[in-house]
Amino acid sequence: MRHQKKRIKLGRTAEHRKALLANQVCSLIQHQRIKTTLAKAKAVRPLAEKMVTLGKKGSIHARRTALATLRQKNAVKKLFDDIAPRSVNRNGGYTRVVKLGQRKSDSASMAFIEWVDGAQVIEEKAAEEKKTKRKEPEPKSQQRAPEREEPKPEEPKHKEPAAKEEKPAPKAVVEEAKPKKRRWFGKKSGDEGK
Repeated sequence: MRHQKKRIKLGRTAEHRKALLANQVCSLIQHQRIKTTLAKAKAVRPLAEKMVTLGKKGSIHARRTALATLRQKNAVKKLFDDIAPRSVNRNGGYTRVVKLGQRKSDSASMAFIEWVDGAQVIEEKAAEEKKTKRKEPEPKSQQRAPEREEPKPEEPKHKEPAAKEEKPAPKAVVEEAKPKKRRWFGKKSGDEGK
């Protein structure tokens, strides 16, 4: 019987599992929200909660313990400076798992794992990105105006058609598609006749 054996093994050895979970927590600290499988999100949650508890303590011993687990200095710094102070008034439950449904390729259950107190930060960043990505339509119309050719006055009828001036080719000249050289088992196209 496996009573009180809550560890989710994820089909990995102990070392691989520890490295995976540490990397997932570091990504969660850096990006505030990560998309992963539901099983991994449930396995990451306890480790992330412990790291925030260490961050709330703020001692040197807690910082070294977090560094021993996560193995990334910048993640530990951000944890202790940004994430832990936001959760000072909360007594646990620092993360949230949101189920997303199944992945198309292999039908694995997917989920977001995110900080409960970090929802405001994510929404603000998303709003800023939307504002910066939009382009004004006016510059496009100004760029197209010079490309149009103005009608030229008619030439006298007595000139021969061969003597007419040639119009310059438009800037967007479509090049002819060259036939692809196909190699099959290392043979060149020239070697086929031999």
